[in-house]
Amino acid sequence: MPFSYLDHLECSRCAKVYDADSLHGLCACGSPLLARYDLERLTGSFKLEQLASRESGLWRYHELLPVSSPEGVVSLGERITPLLPLPRMGQHLDLRSLHMKDEGLLPTGTFKARGATVGVSRARQLGAERLAMPTNGNAGAAWALYAAKAGLEMLIVMPLAAPPIPRAECAISGARLFLVDGLIGDAGALVAQAVAEQGYTDISTLKEPYRLEGKKTMGLELFEQLGWRVPDVILYPTGGGVGLIGIFKALQECQQLGWIGPKLPRLVAVQATGCAPIVKAWEARAETSEAWKDASTIAFGITVPKALGDFLILRALYATGGCAVAVADSEILEAQARLASLEGSFICPEGAACFAAAAQLRQSGWLNPTDEVVVFNTGLGVLYPDTVTVQAPVLRQGDAIPAS
Repeated sequence: MPFSYLDHLECSRCAKVYDADSLHGLCACGSPLLARYDLERLTGSFKLEQLASRESGLWRYHELLPVSSPEGVVSLGERITPLLPLPRMGQHLDLRSLHMKDEGLLPTGTFKARGATVGVSRARQLGAERLAMPTNGNAGAAWALYAAKAGLEMLIVMPLAAPPIPRAECAISGARLFLVDGLIGDAGALVAQAVAEQGYTDISTLKEPYRLEGKKTMGLELFEQLGWRVPDVILYPTGGGVGLIGIFKALQECQQLGWIGPKLPRLVAVQATGCAPIVKAWEARAETSEAWKDASTIAFGITVPKALGDFLILRALYATGGCAVAVADSEILEAQARLASLEGSFICPEGAACFAAAAQLRQSGWLNPTDEVVVFNTGLGVLYPDTVTVQAPVLRQGDAIPAS
C-alpha cells in the first residue's frame, strides 16, 4: 500500500494537469496548482478503521498528503490539536454548542506548522535547496524552523511592523531575514526579485501546491474528532485564506472517499474592518476581490490586501452557503479578553476575531442558538504581547494587598 496516493497537480482555474514529481509554482495561466490524489484507488485499499492504530499527528493521514515515503517527512512533533468545548463563552454568545479547535499547541505556536511540515518535506524531496517567502510573521517562523530541521536555506522577508516573536524565531533558526517598511505585498515583490535573480524556490502563499495540503489536515482532524461528520458552522480567520481553502478541500476529498456524508458546514471567512477585501467581494457576490487600500489591523496575520487565492476562498463560501464577516479591532480585543477570562484560553487576535464575528452573526440571527459551531484559533496569544496592556498596582516591602 503506497504511503501517498498523490497522482498529479491540477490548475485551480483552467484545470491544466502537471506532473507531481517535478517542482512547480503557478500554472501557466497564473493560478495556483492543487494536489490531486487517486481517490478511487485509495477507496479500494484503505479503511478508516486503520487510523485507530496510528500515532497521533497530522501524518496519520499520509495517504492524502504528498510525501512519498516516511523517510521524506520533516517533523517537529506535530500533534492532533484539541477540540475544546466552550460552555461559558457559549452561554455568553447564546450558542449551546460552541467549540474551539486550538492550533496554538502545534510546534512554533501556530497552525502554520501544518503547512511547513508538509511543504518543507515535499520541497526537499523534489530537490529544492533554497526556499524564499514573504510573510506577516508566523508562516515565516514556521517555515524557517522546519527548513532548519531539513538542512535547507531559507530567505524570509516580512513587514517591519510584524510581531517581534515570529521575527525572533526566524532569526534564531539561521534564516536570512529582511524587514521591509511596507505590507506583505511589498515583501512579496522583494522575494519575487530574489527568486528571479538568485535561484530561490518561491514558496509564497499558494505559489507552490503543498502548504495547502498541510493546512487541509485541520479539516481531516476536525471531522475525525466529530466521528466523521461535520459541524453546522466553521469560522476561520482569513488573510491569504489557505486554511479555509484547505478545509474546503478536505471536505471535498472526504465526501468523494465516502468518509463523511453530503452535509457541508457553512464556512465563514472572518476579516478585520481595516482589511476586508473578501468581505467586500462576498457582499457583491463577486468572483474575485479588489486590493484593499491602507490595510491595517491589530490581527496582523490577516492583513492581506489581495489574496492570490481569493477566488478559491469565495468559491468555498458560495458552495457551502457561508458568509464573510468583518470585525473591528476593538471587538477583537474584547473577544480575546472575554475568552481568557471565561475559558482560560489566551488566543491570538486572529482567532479572537472569529469569536467577535460569532457574536455579530448570532445578534443578526445568521447563527441560531442550536447551531453546532467550531471556531479555529490559529495561534498562541503570547506571540502577540502587544495586544494586552497590563495595569497592576506596585507594592513595596511592608505593603499589604488591599481587600478585594
